Amino acid sequence: MSKLAPVSPREFEKFLKFIGCTFIRQKGSHRVFTRSGLIRPIIVPCHSGDLPTFVVRNNLRLLNISIEDYQDILSRM
Repeated sequence: MSKLAPVSPREFEKFLKFIGCTFIRQKGSHRVFTRSGLIRPIIVPCHSGDLPTFVVRNNLRLLNISIEDYQDILSRM
């Protein structure tokens, strides 16, 4: 299993838009994204600093994307 590094919220949002997610709304410091076929929306906290790895991992699980595929997509962006 590949190591997952913390990433900035802005970088993760670029990733979400790259894979076809759309921004729906923002409430406080949490931005909500969705894509067809998801059982629930993707929540990205936009606090200062990087996103913790557990947030990235949970969102990847919702998107049904492996860590290896995620890292491959990041390298292509």
